[in-house]
Amino acid sequence: MPESGTSQQRPTRKDVDIFGMCHLGLVRKVNQDHFLVASLHKSMQLHQTTLPNDGLGSLVSGARGYVFLVADGVGSTPWGEQASGSALRAIADYVIHGMDLDAVPDTDHEHRVVDRLRRSVEHGHQAIRDAGEAEGKRGMATTLTMVTIHWPRAYVIHVGDSRAYRLRNGALTQITKDQTMAQAMVDAGALTQAAAEQSRLKHVLWSALGGKEAAPEVTTLDCEWEDVMLLCSDGLNKHVSDDEIREHLLRGDSAEVCCHALVDLALARGGSDNVTVVIGRLRGPRPT
Repeated sequence: MPESGTSQQRPTRKDVDIFGMCHLGLVRKVNQDHFLVASLHKSMQLHQTTLPNDGLGSLVSGARGYVFLVADGVGSTPWGEQASGSALRAIADYVIHGMDLDAVPDTDHEHRVVDRLRRSVEHGHQAIRDAGEAEGKRGMATTLTMVTIHWPRAYVIHVGDSRAYRLRNGALTQITKDQTMAQAMVDAGALTQAAAEQSRLKHVLWSALGGKEAAPEVTTLDCEWEDVMLLCSDGLNKHVSDDEIREHLLRGDSAEVCCHALVDLALARGGSDNVTVVIGRLRGPRPT
């Protein structure tokens, strides 16, 4: 995620290490979490040619970008799984059809990306509400946290209380802010952060896709080779502290090994909710 003056070399597929996993947990009977990990490509669908079958070689480009996403259905309704799945499909459709991955990421381009991200989430929000009303499933809602990377920029869009973190230079930063009533009271000065952690309002959302209000927040980040990105549903951070997440990411294990270790830790401490973790990192040192 490069600061000014750092290498702008685009990572190749062999450099990229992304992995995601989802577990039902030890208490819930239904898994309302969904996640997505994908690479984005240019492709050409061949209809006719006089060339032999191997005359054009590969018709799919190398990866132009990456996207990973976590959606957690709101647990107070029995339709959270449907809501989170709908959100994932809506955003995936946007990424395929609405994002210009070959444009130079200048200021105008970034404004367009942010605007389209917001509008795509608003569209998904309305689609979930319409489906809920049509099917008699009012209250169907979900969180959504997504990172789209178009090197050397990353775009984070967030609704609800799933989280995105970045590890850089040994420091773990929570990129997203929980859209909960407890956090709103902290922001207003009515609660301390310590009190909010113990509050019954800690998991009460004021913003969710399909809910009464959806307020997508978009953050744009620079990318550095050594950064590690982590997305998770609140089933992880209910049981695992930020310091413990940092310690696991600092070990330098593969994304798959680290995902398994964090999910196992959440389960060992009770697994009271569905647990989803997605980790993205680059292998090895920055090319010279």
